[in-house]
Amino acid sequence: MMASADEMSKGSLKKRGIDLPRCFGQTWAMDMPLVSVAEIKVRDRGVAKKVGARDFALEVGDRVILEMNEDVTYGVVYGRPQRTPFIPPMRDMKTIIRKADPADLQAIVRHERLAGEAMAYWRDLIDAYRIPMKAVEVVPAFDHPKLTFLFTADERVDFRMLVKDLAGRFRTRIQMQQIGARDEAKLLGGLGLCGLVLCCSSFLTEFKPVTMKMVRAQGLPMDDNKLLGLCGRLKCCLAYEYEEEFRPSGPHGPENGPTLIQPERLSTTH
Repeated sequence: MMASADEMSKGSLKKRGIDLPRCFGQTWAMDMPLVSVAEIKVRDRGVAKKVGARDFALEVGDRVILEMNEDVTYGVVYGRPQRTPFIPPMRDMKTIIRKADPADLQAIVRHERLAGEAMAYWRDLIDAYRIPMKAVEVVPAFDHPKLTFLFTADERVDFRMLVKDLAGRFRTRIQMQQIGARDEAKLLGGLGLCGLVLCCSSFLTEFKPVTMKMVRAQGLPMDDNKLLGLCGRLKCCLAYEYEEEFRPSGPHGPENGPTLIQPERLSTTH
C-alpha cells in the first residue's frame, strides 16, 4: 500500500534531522495542515524564495503574479509546488495571487523592457550629475503607473534633478527608494563563504543588529575580513551562536524557551 502524503512528508523531514515530535510535542504532526510551497525568483532575480502556491498547477519556468512589499509584481517558478507541513516561519511567507494569463505575460514583457531602458538612462544621469549613489534595480509597478528606483548611498543625496529628468522621460510617477547594503544583498542574493545561499536571501524575514560585542564574546579576531558578509557588514550568522551560547539565562533564556525548527536553506542549484 502506498504511503500517504502526510507519511511521506514526515519521512522526508525525519531524514533531514527534523524531529517533529520533539519540536511540537508528542501530539505529532497529525494536526499540522499541509501547505503547498513553490520556489520562485521574484522578477527572475536573486535566489529562489519559498512562496505559498495555493492549489495552482505550476511548472518550472511559469510566470506568476504575487504581492511583495505592498506592490504587485511577478515571479518565475524555479521549483514545482511541494506539499509540506506548516511550520511557524511560514506565517511570513508570501502567497501567489494567480498564475500569469496571456495579458499578464504581455505586461511582464513590457515591464522587463521598460526596466532595462530606465536602468540604462538612470545610470547615464548618475554619471552626468556625478551623484554619489549606486543604482540597484528599477521596479515597474504591475497594477498602476509607477517606477521605483532602488539605490544605495553612503549618505543622503539630492536627487531632485534625477526625478525631474526621469519623470520627463517616462511620463509616470517616479519613486526613489534608498536601501541599505544588507537590503541590496538580500535583493540580489549570492553565496556566503559557507557555500550556502545568503541567510538574508533564503529565510531571514528581518535584520537584527549584529555587534562587535558578539564577536568579542565568541573570542573571534576583531580584524578578520571573513567576519564580513557580501554586504560589507558583520555576518548575520554571528548572532546565531551568540544567542545560543552567550545570551544570559533566566525566565526568557534559551533553555526555557520552545525548541524551534531551524529554517531550511534553499537549494543553490538554481
